[in-house]
Amino acid sequence: MKYKANDTYNNHSEEDLVLFVQQGDISAFSEIYSRYWDKLYNAAYKRLPNSEACEEIVQDVFIKYWEKSKQIVFTTNLSAYLFTAIRYNVIDYYRKETVKDTFIKASRFDTPVDNSNEEHIQLKDLMHLVSKVIESLPSKCRTVYQLSRIEHKSNKEISAELNISEKTVEGHLTKALQYFRLYINDLSIVLLFFTLK
Repeated sequence: MKYKANDTYNNHSEEDLVLFVQQGDISAFSEIYSRYWDKLYNAAYKRLPNSEACEEIVQDVFIKYWEKSKQIVFTTNLSAYLFTAIRYNVIDYYRKETVKDTFIKASRFDTPVDNSNEEHIQLKDLMHLVSKVIESLPSKCRTVYQLSRIEHKSNKEISAELNISEKTVEGHLTKALQYFRLYINDLSIVLLFFTLK
């Protein structure tokens, strides 16, 4: 389900819309929803090729953004916030599915399993570990990673912004991937952080 954006908000900047949403303006929220729904869905689908699950994830991200819009303090910008939320929600989905599969397999053998808080703890630990890995990256490598995976810029854009070759950009991303592999054992989770936007 998509909201129909108010045409009067078409020309407003992202920064203006964020301020309007913080004031409870549903029309501004509808404009943001209209601008980002397809992009966020595509970002989710590239990591999780399940249409129904991706739609639910995108809806959940927007619902939480609206509910918490007055409390959110952006450290980057709205775009980075939304794409990061999508990434975390996809990881959360995989974690829940893993827990569910474990429970089903255990149930077949009548083995009691209590996973009430396990998925939350696993996700929290993973996010903490990811943050630590990012902080441990060499300065230029960390900058390239953040521009690529958090600000969703292409290698060409990063190359121009940092005045380095696209091959150098690729080299930094490869190095970052190696760091993630070193610290995170689950390769499938590592790859989620390096899927194309």
